[in-house]
Amino acid sequence: MSLSDMAILWDLDGTIIDSTECHYKTWVAALGKHDYTLTRELFNAHYGRNTKAVLPIYLGFKPDPSMAQEIREEKEILFRQLVTEEANLVPGVRSWLEGAKNAGVRQAIASSSSLKNITTMLSAYNLVSFFDFLVSGANLPAKPNPAVFLATAEQLNQSPENCLVIEDSAAGVQAAKQAGMTCIAVTTSHSKSQLKHADLVLDNFNSSFLEALSGLGLKY
Repeated sequence: MSLSDMAILWDLDGTIIDSTECHYKTWVAALGKHDYTLTRELFNAHYGRNTKAVLPIYLGFKPDPSMAQEIREEKEILFRQLVTEEANLVPGVRSWLEGAKNAGVRQAIASSSSLKNITTMLSAYNLVSFFDFLVSGANLPAKPNPAVFLATAEQLNQSPENCLVIEDSAAGVQAAKQAGMTCIAVTTSHSKSQLKHADLVLDNFNSSFLEALSGLGLKY
């Protein structure tokens, strides 16, 4: 894969925007309204998957559709309020977005979040202009299923082998590899050992975008 052939598929939560704590707080609050609790351990174990997939796990049973919709909607409303107040960009990520754009590389969001959450976060941090497509996996099979990455590659008219995924979760890394894509993982929410199946694991985005490509052995 060379730079001219490449497309970058970015995860959003925890990868571009450090929103992990906002997700945890709003899940706790939404479940608490219905007298259910959520441990940090259970949240961490399934972070990176969409709300449809994780809600039955967090509850310990499959809720009826009306209850599921109510809790998910409450959680998402709370999240959109909190994320613009308490979240931050992951350090160095803007320089990567700029570096890829300046190099002429197409970029897309491939996130488990709803499209409304995606647009809220990107707009709040003035990032919309970096992306050719915004793809939500909220109604697709959850990561580690590769559906959201394959759907994004299709939107970009790009073959999986020419896609570079940037992720922060173990489920996301697994999904990227199952899609047949190269994957860079950053340890913003998971340890290096949990992300070991990525092609390259970084502690942060302090190195330049082109330096990271060198670490993958990619041409540019």
